[in-house]
Amino acid sequence: MNENETTKQNQEAVKPATKTETNSKNNKNKRPYRQHGQENSNKRKVPTTGFGWENDLIKAFDKNEQIQKNRLDPNTRINLKSNSKVRITPLGGLGEIGGNMMIIETDKSAVIIDVGMSFPDDTMHGVDILIPDFSYLRTIRHKVSGILITHGHEDHIGAMPYLFKEMQFPIYGTSLPLEMIGSKFDEHRIREHKSYFRAIEKRKPIKIGDFEVEWMHITHSIVDCSALAIKCDAGTIIHTGDFKIDHTPIDNYPTDFHRLAYYGEKGILALLSDSTNSHSAGFTKSEKTVGPTFDRIFNNAKGRVLMSTFSSNIHRVSQAIEHGIKYGRKVCVIGRSMEKNLDIAMRLGYVKFPKDIFIDAHHVKKYRDNEILIVTTGSQGEPMSALFRMSIHEHRHIKIKPEDQIILSARAIPGNEAGVSQIINHLQKAGATVAYQDYTDIHVSGHAGQEEQKLMIRICKPKFFLPIHGEYNHALKHGKTGVSCGVEERNVYVMSDGEQIEITPKSLKKVKSVKTGKVYIDNQKNNKIANDVVIDRQTMANDGMVVIVAQISQDERKLVSPAKIMTFGLASGKAQGFLIKELEEVLAHYLDNVKPGILQNNKAVEDELRTVIRKHCVRKLQKYPMIVPTLIVQ
Repeated sequence: MNENETTKQNQEAVKPATKTETNSKNNKNKRPYRQHGQENSNKRKVPTTGFGWENDLIKAFDKNEQIQKNRLDPNTRINLKSNSKVRITPLGGLGEIGGNMMIIETDKSAVIIDVGMSFPDDTMHGVDILIPDFSYLRTIRHKVSGILITHGHEDHIGAMPYLFKEMQFPIYGTSLPLEMIGSKFDEHRIREHKSYFRAIEKRKPIKIGDFEVEWMHITHSIVDCSALAIKCDAGTIIHTGDFKIDHTPIDNYPTDFHRLAYYGEKGILALLSDSTNSHSAGFTKSEKTVGPTFDRIFNNAKGRVLMSTFSSNIHRVSQAIEHGIKYGRKVCVIGRSMEKNLDIAMRLGYVKFPKDIFIDAHHVKKYRDNEILIVTTGSQGEPMSALFRMSIHEHRHIKIKPEDQIILSARAIPGNEAGVSQIINHLQKAGATVAYQDYTDIHVSGHAGQEEQKLMIRICKPKFFLPIHGEYNHALKHGKTGVSCGVEERNVYVMSDGEQIEITPKSLKKVKSVKTGKVYIDNQKNNKIANDVVIDRQTMANDGMVVIVAQISQDERKLVSPAKIMTFGLASGKAQGFLIKELEEVLAHYLDNVKPGILQNNKAVEDELRTVIRKHCVRKLQKYPMIVPTLIVQ
């Protein structure tokens, strides 16, 4: 065979197929399109093409597609044959900001996660803090094995003294939150209860009742925060606590993704995750982004620098102190909670500063203004805070000067906006320069944005997802994020305080509601305030009060002498005089028509008179005042 014939045969061997032949071949081998995650119950037969390498590619694709499904399907890592169940009951922290408290229990054992406080609104007159209602806890106290603390913020530990005055259980947590709780026990004179402290080691599971619990490091706006892995017969529950994912934290201890991923691969029954910033797109900025802003402000400051933030934000305080040292300033820490928290953090070794840089408030005058940094409380405009008293010139040692540079390195908590605005006005009236909203990086949140929430869900790959912490709209939005990250919609449940949720490897359902609510606390006396007292205060504030003092003749059913009637918060001037005259007539008319014999019962007379007077005030003034009758029947 010559060279030309050989070339011709080779060309025919590789000659392209005709259009008809190509379509026929493609139709024969065409694979139906399957979306990722779509179930295919019929095992597809691998077509024979005549090329071994193409068959291998198809087989590898099928195997990899199955691997992808398996790794994303939590059911492949959960024991679906188990009939065990676990119940979750939030007593605070859902549908609100703060007051976090949750109970996780089996038939024989229970653990409490955090015991936090929250703040009252403007209608709760004379109330300093709110704590959860412990009614349900009293019914199961016999099986509570311990309290698990995620971190040291007030909305997670603030109610501990009030619980321990009534019930005591072992408290498990890391050093900083336990020391902060211990400080509260000292203030409440129950320091003997520190014997219940159990300091834990992170990454080391410990047995607590029916549960095996592991603390995992997580980043937030306070030092030494933890997420919890809680294992029981039903499966593993991950409770994130408050968190954000800061890859460059001040202490260089980022979130422990490795342990979270470890549990994600082992199989997670339910994820309970922080929802506070669920409406914030993207990522929350790192705490380190505040540093350059501080540097610019310190560099331009000609007089004293006063920095105010949350007293628990040790890393923010430490950044301010580092810049104070950099620019040759002495540091004065003012505010009881600020002093206490910084002292605890330094004593335990979370932050380290030479002691000679600190000075007392009464020594500030010994230094030039450009040599002073004051770190203080009051970023939320609290009327009794150190910064507020400085701004109105009522602080014993420090008064605001026109040359002062104020840094408010905190965002107003919802409901505190008016207080923050007020303190800024006072500071500016005193002539100081206030850095607050005009610097974008003067404060960063401690809570995860949407992308961090997605990352947490993807790492954990839970079967059930329960958004926690924050208002209802935050949790609802977080639930939708969970669905977008692969959690089945029927496996997402937005809880409310008092709802008890029962979870098994196969199902999630609400089983009942328990008594929940808030208990009012007067923090000056560390005493509870009865609900009716707060209601009376609200009534007096909103609708006023009528006081009636009268002496009545039982036989004649008339006044022995003119009644003394006083009104408060209803009318003034001539209008008040007219109102009192009308009430005197109402009283006389009531006595003329009172039922025979009722005057023999003082309480019955007072109750009827309250009703009569209140009806007149509603008809005349559209008010429901408090009626205080004092009747003497002769």
